[in-house]
Amino acid sequence: MKPVAIFRHSPTEGPGYFATYLHVRGLPWQLVKLDEGEAVPAGVGTFSGLVFMGGPMSVNDDLPWIAPVLELIRKAVSADVPVLGHCLGGQLMSKALGGSVGRNPVKEIGWGEIEVADNPEAKAWFGPDLRRFESFHWHGETFTIPPGAVRIMGNRNCENQGFVVGANLGMQCHAEMTEQLIDSWCESGAEEIARSKASPAVQSAEQIKSDMREKIDAMRRVTDRLYDKWVTGLKG
Repeated sequence: MKPVAIFRHSPTEGPGYFATYLHVRGLPWQLVKLDEGEAVPAGVGTFSGLVFMGGPMSVNDDLPWIAPVLELIRKAVSADVPVLGHCLGGQLMSKALGGSVGRNPVKEIGWGEIEVADNPEAKAWFGPDLRRFESFHWHGETFTIPPGAVRIMGNRNCENQGFVVGANLGMQCHAEMTEQLIDSWCESGAEEIARSKASPAVQSAEQIKSDMREKIDAMRRVTDRLYDKWVTGLKG
């Protein structure tokens, strides 16, 4: 099987649990280190799917890799090669598909509940009974739902937490988190947490790490559903 291409935009925001998920299931993957200057592939024919991780930059920044990534996403969707986006990755998907990205009403850092939309698309991805779950967040911007896509989740702090268009899933939240990632982000992002503490959706490092193992385990039960659905669209 052709590998899944995982695009890293920052050395601190690697594939996390998603790489573990693929490894356990024997699915090959290849890391594309855009943060180290690796070139954006010109086409999608050598990959079974494309996955875009997070990053501290904005999709509206003038960075040399953003325009080629947006074009690559459009090529993948057109060729039925499934695309998956986490946070910045979801924002890249929205912009590539005709949506827009701008400042969220509040900054979200830490754990927060997500409400699952009541529509057929959400049920297809989450199952018929899931109504809400807790996920991890770290963002100040958010996306609109692009034309032709369907909103499948949101919350009171960020209306659009996820959308689907066919076999493609864009998420605002960080479903890929591990204990190691959370620990490192709390350390490297300590100043950002301190600057943003006025936001009602920003938690302290102590709050974030409280019962972290149990929260990650619960989130993974939901994440596995989403990843299980996504991998059914992989091209052989």
